[in-house]
Amino acid sequence: MSTRRNALVGLAWLAPTLTFVGFFVLWPMVHLVWLSFTSTSLLGGGEWVGLDNYRTAFGDPKFWAAFRFTLLYTAIITPVLMGLGFALALLVSPNTPLRRLTRTVVFLPVVIGLASSSLLWFWLFDQQVGLFNQILVDLGAIDEPVVWFRKAETGRAAVIISVTWKVVGFGMILIMAGIQSISADLFEAARIDGASPALQVRRIILPLAAQSLVMATVISVIGSMLAFDQFYLMTGGGPRGKTFTSVYWIYQSGFVRFDLGYSAALSVILMVVIMAMTVVQLRLQRGRR
Repeated sequence: MSTRRNALVGLAWLAPTLTFVGFFVLWPMVHLVWLSFTSTSLLGGGEWVGLDNYRTAFGDPKFWAAFRFTLLYTAIITPVLMGLGFALALLVSPNTPLRRLTRTVVFLPVVIGLASSSLLWFWLFDQQVGLFNQILVDLGAIDEPVVWFRKAETGRAAVIISVTWKVVGFGMILIMAGIQSISADLFEAARIDGASPALQVRRIILPLAAQSLVMATVISVIGSMLAFDQFYLMTGGGPRGKTFTSVYWIYQSGFVRFDLGYSAALSVILMVVIMAMTVVQLRLQRGRR
């Protein structure tokens, strides 16, 4: 009787959380999947079309061009974020006043909205009034201001710089938490044995902070695969659609072409890909233990 009562009390405590997850997570996902099998339009109406949206998606060259661009963007920015985040975490892990101040300064851009930071960097990269071009001209690195968003390559580089400034502090905090969880006695013993800082990183920090590194990497990959705001506000998908990301094309399909059913199918495909990538990363980490 007591066990049953405890179970009921536990369910009562969990009920608000389960209701929240069911209403705001599970139900939207179920509705999204259902929508992907219909021809629903943003203007209303629609009918069941089965797998037609998925057949169209797998034959849509624009979606797969956007998907390839998203993969390339992810492949470039993830090592940048992880490398800088790890280096910063090593520098600021010791609890000294100056390093605590450095953590705060580096982490500060994280609390700024992505849309706000994208607009800020859009103006910093502006050809006429942008501070970035002015600094490069003054340093003699370029002879005249660069039109950063005229080419896909320079536009992507500008976005990577802005996103790195915005989110590198988050990765730094995650990795730093893993480093600080390592016993100080291990570092002291390593120093007594004459281990260099590089050897301590390789033999102590990397193995023992691996979970934090994997978590930061997974979050970075997911965020990069879902990139939208920065490209929407900074490049507008240009030039000629060359900087469309997967989510940007989903937005175009649903809210510009009004085809909600097709955009839902694209969303399901992207969701499955991201889930598969996440599972692979986690399994690779488990395999190294």
